This record gives sequence, structure tokens and C-alpha cells, in this order.
Amino acid sequence: MEASFRPVSFIFLAFLFLPNFLFFFFCTGLSELRCIDTERQALLSFKQHLIDPSNRLSSWTAHGDCCLWEGVVCHNLTAHVHQLNLTSYYVPSVLGGKLNPSLLDLKHLNYFDLSFNNFTSTAIPSFLGLMKSLTHLNLSNAGFVGLIPHQLGNLSSLRFLNLESSRTHGLYVNNLEWLSGLPLLQHLNMSSVNLSKAFDWVQVTNTLYSLLDLRLSFCQLRPFIPPTPTANSSSLLTLDLSLNLFENTLIISWIFGLRNLVSLDLSYNYFQGPIPVDLQNMTSLSHLDLSFNNFNSSIPNWLYSLSRLEFLNLGYNNLQGTISSAIGNLTSAVSITIDLPSNRLNQEVSKILEILSRLSRLESLELNHARLSGHLTNVLGKFKKLVHLSLWNNSISGPLPVSLSNPSSLTYLCFSYNQFNGTIPQSFGQLSKLETLYIDSNRLKGVVSEFHFSNLTSLRVLYASGNQLTLKVSQNWVPPFQLEFLSLRSWNLGPKFPPWLCSQRHLWLLDISNTRIADVVPPSFGNLSSQFYYLNLSHNLFHGEIPKSPVIFSASVINLSSNHFKGPLPYISSHVDVLDLSNNSFSGSISHFFCFKVNEPKMIAYLNLENNLLSGIIPDCLMNWNNLEVLNLRNNNFSGSIPASMGSLTYLKSLHLYNNTFSRKLPSSLKNCEVLVIIDVAENRFAGNIPSWIGHRCTSLMILSLRSNYFHGHIPKELCTLTSLQILDLSHNKLFGSIPRCVKIFSAMATNNISNDHLNSYNQSYYFGGALPLESALLVIKGNILEYSTILQLVKSIDFSKNNLSGEIPKEVTSLQGLQSLNLSYNFLIGSIPENIGTMGSLESIDFSLNQLSGQIPSSLSSLTFLNHLNLSNNNLTGKIPLSTQLQSLNPSSYVGNKLCGPPLTVNCTTNGVKPNNENISSKETGGLEVDWFYVSLALGFVVEFWSVCGPLLLNKQWRIMYFQFLDHMWYKLKGVVSF
Repeated sequence: MEASFRPVSFIFLAFLFLPNFLFFFFCTGLSELRCIDTERQALLSFKQHLIDPSNRLSSWTAHGDCCLWEGVVCHNLTAHVHQLNLTSYYVPSVLGGKLNPSLLDLKHLNYFDLSFNNFTSTAIPSFLGLMKSLTHLNLSNAGFVGLIPHQLGNLSSLRFLNLESSRTHGLYVNNLEWLSGLPLLQHLNMSSVNLSKAFDWVQVTNTLYSLLDLRLSFCQLRPFIPPTPTANSSSLLTLDLSLNLFENTLIISWIFGLRNLVSLDLSYNYFQGPIPVDLQNMTSLSHLDLSFNNFNSSIPNWLYSLSRLEFLNLGYNNLQGTISSAIGNLTSAVSITIDLPSNRLNQEVSKILEILSRLSRLESLELNHARLSGHLTNVLGKFKKLVHLSLWNNSISGPLPVSLSNPSSLTYLCFSYNQFNGTIPQSFGQLSKLETLYIDSNRLKGVVSEFHFSNLTSLRVLYASGNQLTLKVSQNWVPPFQLEFLSLRSWNLGPKFPPWLCSQRHLWLLDISNTRIADVVPPSFGNLSSQFYYLNLSHNLFHGEIPKSPVIFSASVINLSSNHFKGPLPYISSHVDVLDLSNNSFSGSISHFFCFKVNEPKMIAYLNLENNLLSGIIPDCLMNWNNLEVLNLRNNNFSGSIPASMGSLTYLKSLHLYNNTFSRKLPSSLKNCEVLVIIDVAENRFAGNIPSWIGHRCTSLMILSLRSNYFHGHIPKELCTLTSLQILDLSHNKLFGSIPRCVKIFSAMATNNISNDHLNSYNQSYYFGGALPLESALLVIKGNILEYSTILQLVKSIDFSKNNLSGEIPKEVTSLQGLQSLNLSYNFLIGSIPENIGTMGSLESIDFSLNQLSGQIPSSLSSLTFLNHLNLSNNNLTGKIPLSTQLQSLNPSSYVGNKLCGPPLTVNCTTNGVKPNNENISSKETGGLEVDWFYVSLALGFVVEFWSVCGPLLLNKQWRIMYFQFLDHMWYKLKGVVSF
């Protein structure tokens, strides 16, 4: 018995201690495990083909343990490399180059992440489809381009695939059939991949039985109506179809069968009509984003019955109606965003907030553009967990509530564009967690002291522009915060420069324009260690020279306009995008400015130097300024010719050289500036013919102003090809010949349509702090020089005055029915005024004065109902002035110097003819001979003058001798001068 027991006991003890023994063995051996040599060699080969500018992979050495290398994770027991995590999402250094097939030697690799790197212009290699052990592949935002290889469909073990493109449609597919080979896939992200050819995107994703998360944002998905999904897709929990420009809600009807969806993002599309009623059946939704669409219904009450909703975003639609009290049913809500731009009914803000204060979980609330009115009461104190609050663009008035500091968790607060008045309560200073504060564009007044900022230690963003506030702090005040964005436009900060600004070392945006500062910029401000992006000191009284600081002049956007800065132009960084130094007293040459680091490309797109004292020539070193879109040198003292290198500005849209002393011809190199919209070289000394290439090459031109120069020759017919032209000013030159009949081709002047605002196309992208200044032009309209800016794109005008033009006014000009001003005065035009001029229904100003026009005033002129300025004076017009409210209400001086009669002139018209309005009555009309007293007086004057001079010479011989001796003497003197 005992003998038989021993073997059994031994076996029992062996099984009892075997796990401990194995555990000890493996744990002891683990410390000695090193990566497998073949895998180390594979990684080293992989590294050789990478570009690693920051030496991030310095630990990858030939004899090192690859299990300890950066981004490499080995299995605890086998030491095989099973994770390669080289994402640059959390580190500043990025990798590039290309992927080496040596990765295929990592047979056990299941996790591969190259996201947020820079494999620019590199295609995703097809050999990745051979790495069968992969379960996680992340190539998102890594710079890959081209066709996604279908071989990725061989990765049958894959559970996570992220191919989100970092470049707009840098990656594309022809179809998605290859996805069918990934039966275990749970997470798929192909955002920003061009899927416009993938007609099968719905059918294929329906076959992925395990799919939980599908993100297809900004993929150019085809707008077709797919079939209703099968139950296979019911596993889907997250769906993102934002930014695909869908229009009809029927396109997404298949979504409503996905009853298990927890998160649905349909933002940034073109969906119209009411919010789809089928959404009410998706009761599992906790995240719903319908923002940035065109939904135009009221908010249905059933939407508030989705009790699991935690995130609801209905912002930026055309929703109407009001916010129902049923919103209080969203008891799970953590974040709510609603705007009602089409709402016509004001709602009391305090009542809405009272309802929302019952939502105990609410952390983020945005009720923007919702016509909320009334006063903010102390109800805000009931929001215990509120972190983010925005009531932007409403009509809320009254004072800012003192209780605002009660939600001590607030980090974001936006009250911009309301009607708050009164002062800022000092309790604001107790919001210790507040990071972002927007109170701009209100009616706040009074004094702000350092007590208002006493505890704002977390503040990073402060926008408070557009109020009437005065900052009064002690001279040595040091704020408790370090701001990154600061906008105090229109505050009273002066007259001295605020010294506390020099303590803000991380400023990225600074706007202290129009703040009554009358001081020099202190050197300590230029010594800040931060890097500005946007700097606006405009509309103050700064004087002296600008500190030569790399901090100031390396900002991307610099606006120092409308001050009293003087001295030479500063050197600027090549990275500046926008520079406005207009309306100052800068003087001297600009050669150093344009030729600084002449071989270094400049990024600047907008340059405004108008209204200064700059002089000299424009140097011929603009070759590397070819990003310029706007060049404004108006109202300076520049001279010489335009350099040929200006033709290298191929993106130039707006060229302003008004009121300088430029001379010679316009250089032919300007024909390379084919996207020009404005050419304004008026008030200079340019000469030569008007170049015909303007019509051939500058086909987008909308404003051409050559006024007050020395251009001569004919008006080139090639200008007629400028179909976008709205303003053409060739006045005050030496042009001759006839007006081209092809003017009827000016199609922009032939319609009343308001053009797209191409005049400010560079301005459509806003930069931080506001838009760029609008384009402007000085035009002579209605006899006055006026500057147009905000309505410039509405003006349509032709001015050919003060030239030597001859011939008739072509009847084709009357086809320009959108024209508002037509000035042909001070020429030698003959013939009659076109009979159908009355069809030009938009005309407000006509000036045909000082020509040789004849005939009668066309009766159709009386139909010009918008006409308020007319000058037909000093022509040869005859007959009766047509009757109309406009023509009779004009000043009589509009008709003088003709043979016209009738109101508003005092000369009456007869039934048989016309009485000249400024002449003597002829004897024919009184029964006698007609006498023209002008010629009678001319003859009498000649006789008197002749006998006054010649009579004494004929009658007095001595005077005759002296007179001819004088002539002989003058002749010899003149002859000597000519010979010399």
C-alpha cells in the first residue's frame, strides 16, 4: 500500500510544483532574453531607408538589444518584436523616407503605427499586405499619397485600420472591394481619402460583420441612394460621414436602420429640409452632430426625448422657431449646441437658462445666434459643473451678472456680440480656472483695474475689443497670467505704452489698435521672447522709429498703419504674410526693403505702403516676391520706371501706383501677371501707347485706371475683350481717334448683376483679429473725386474725358445697361447723342460737355429715373429739353453753351423753332434781316486795331524808318542766336 502510494505522491507533488518551476524558469530567463538577431537586422535595414532629422532612432544601434529600442515592444516570453510604435503624435520629431520590405522578417508583428510622420509623396507599399500577423495598422496623417494598395485586403487578422490622409485627397481608391477580406475589422478610418470612385462603399461596409467604428469624413462620397443595410451592419456603434457635401436626406436613409448607433456625425454637409424624423427611433444615440448643414425646420420635440443623448450639436443651420421647454428632458446631456438664425421671436434668456440649469450633468452649453434677449440673472450660479458657456451673437442686455463666478469650473466663456452694458464686475477675477474669455463687441463701459484680473491665473485668451473700457493699473503691475491671444481694440490704454505687456512672453496675437497710445514702442517690447503671429498697433499715435526687433518683424501679420512712425522702412522676415505700414511718415528709398536677402523667397501676399513719404525707384529685385497678391504704393514720391522684375509677380491681383511720378512705358513683363484684377496707375507720368497685351493677358481685370498720364495713340480694341471690366478710366491723357464700337463686349457693364467680390478675393480668408482692409479706388463721378471701398464691387463706370477723341459716340455704348457713370467730356466728339441712350437704365451720371455734339437731346433721356448728374454744356445741341422729373430738376448750367430751350432754362421754345438761350434775338423773328452781332463786333475790332497800328506808319515817314530798322536789328540778333 505504501509502495503504491509513493509514485502517486510524486506525480501529485510534481504537478503541484511544476507551475512554480516553469514560472521561475521563464522569469529567470526573461532577464537574459534579448531580441532575435534576424529581427534586429530587419529593423536596422528598415532604419537605413528612413529620414530621421531629429535622430529620434539613435537607440537603434548595431549591437544593441532591439527590445529596448525607441518604439519597439517585444513579447514578454518569446522576445519576438510584436509592436512597432513610431507615431509622431506625441513627439515633435517626424520620420520620412520610404518603407523597406525588411519589415517582412518581423513575422510576429501585430501592431504597426507610423501615424503623423512625413512620408511625403510616398505611396503605401503593397508588401504590407503580406504581414499576415498584423491586427493593428495605423498610417494616418503620415503623408502617404497615391492609390491605396488592394493587397491590404489580405490582412485577414486586422482589427484596426486607420488610413486617414494628412493631405486633401492625397490617397484614393478605385473601389473598396478589398475590404471584404478583413472579416475581423472593428475600426476603420479613411477620412480625407478620395472615395469618389468607390460606388460600393455602403455594400462593402455592410459585409464587415464585426465593424464597430466607421469614419469616412471628407471623402467625396458619391451622392447616391444605397439600399437599406442588412442586420450584419447592426454592430456599428460609431459613424462619421461629415464633410461629404451630401444634399438630400434620402441619401442617408439607410443609416436609420442602424439602431445600435451610439455616435452619429453628419456635420458639414448640405442637408436641407426638416431634421429627419427617423432619427427618433435611434434611441441608443449619445452623440449626435448635425451642425453646419441647411436644415431649416424648427427643432422637433421628439429630439429632446432621446434621453441617452450626451452630446447634441445643431449649430450653424437655418433652424427656426424657439427653444422648447422640452429641452429639459435631455437629462443625460453633457454638451448642447443650438443656434436659431431664422428665428423671428425673441426668447427670454433667463427662462431658457432656468430650464437648462436642471440638467445636472451639463458641462458645455452653446446657444449662439438664437435671438435670446433680456438680462442674465443669477441663474448662472446654478450650473455647478459648467465648463464651457457661449451665448455669442444674441441680444442679451443689462449688466454682466455678479454670480458669474459661481460656476468655479468655467474654463471657456463667450458673450461676444451682445448688448451687455455697465461695467465688468470684479467677481470675474475669481474665475481661477478660466482660460478663454470673449466679451468683445458689447456696450461695456467704465474702468477695469488689476482687481478684475486678480485670480485669473489660467487665462490664455482674452478678446474684449469693441467696448468703451479704460484700463487703469499701477505702473509696475505684473499680471498673474501669461496670455497667448489678447485683443483690446478700442480700449483706452494710453497715453503711455502699457509696460505690463512686456511681461507677456507667450503672446501669439496682439491687437491694441485704436487705444489712444501716443508713445514710442519701448525696446523692452521688441525684446520679448515670444513669436508673434498677428500684431496690430494701428490707429494710434505711435511715433519715432520702430525698434529693429526680430520679434516684431517676423510675425506673419503686421499692421502698424495710421500712426506717426518715421524713418526708413524696416527689414522684415521672409515669413511675413501681411504687412500694412500705410498712413505713416516713413521716408527714403525702398531698395533695402525689397532687396534684403534677395535670394530668399518671400512669403508676403499683402503689402500696403500707401500714404507715406517714400521716394526713389522701385529696385529691380522682385524676383523672389512672387507670392504677392496685393501691392499698394499709392500716394508716395516714387519715380522712374516700373522694373521688369515686377512681371515675376504671377499671383498679383491688385496693383496700386496712384499719385507718384512714375514715368516711361508700362513694362511688357507685366503681361505675366495674368490674374490681375486691379491696375491703378493714375496720376503719374507714364507715356506711350496703352499696351494691347492688357486685353489679351489680363482677362480677369475689373478695374483699369490710367487717368492723368501721358498715354497717346488710339484706345486699343483689345481692351474690349475684358469682359469682367467694371471701371475703365482713361481720362486726362493724349488719346486720339474714335471710341471703339466693340465696347458693347464689356459684359460686366451690360448687366445689373452684382459681381462676385473678386476685388477682395485675397480677403476671403480671414486672419486672426479681423479681415484685411477692403480694396478702394479714387474715381471721378458726378464731377467729384470720390473714394469707393465697401461698395466698390457695385460701381460700373467709363471715363474717357480730357483726351483728343473724335468721331461719334458709338451707339453700341447704349448696350452697357449696367453702367452707372459715363464721362466723355473735353474731347472733339461730333454727331448726335445716341437716340436709345434711355435704355441705359442704371445711369446716374452723364457728362458730354465741351465737345461738338449736335442735334437734339434724345427724348429717351427722360426715362433715366436714376439720373442725378447731367452735363451737356458747351456743345452744338439744339431744340427743346425733354420733359421729365430728373431733367428739369438739374441745374441750368448743365445745358448752357448750346441752342436749347425749355425748363430748367428761362428761354421759352416757339412752335417753329428755338430761341438761342444766350444770344441776341434775331431780326428775322421781328420781321427784319438776321444780324449776327458777334461777327459785326469782330469786324469793327479788326478795323480799329489795324488803323491803330498801321495808320501812324503810313502817315509818318520817320516812324516807318525807325520801325523797319528795329525789325532788321531783331533779325540779325535772331540769326546770330540760331547760328550759335
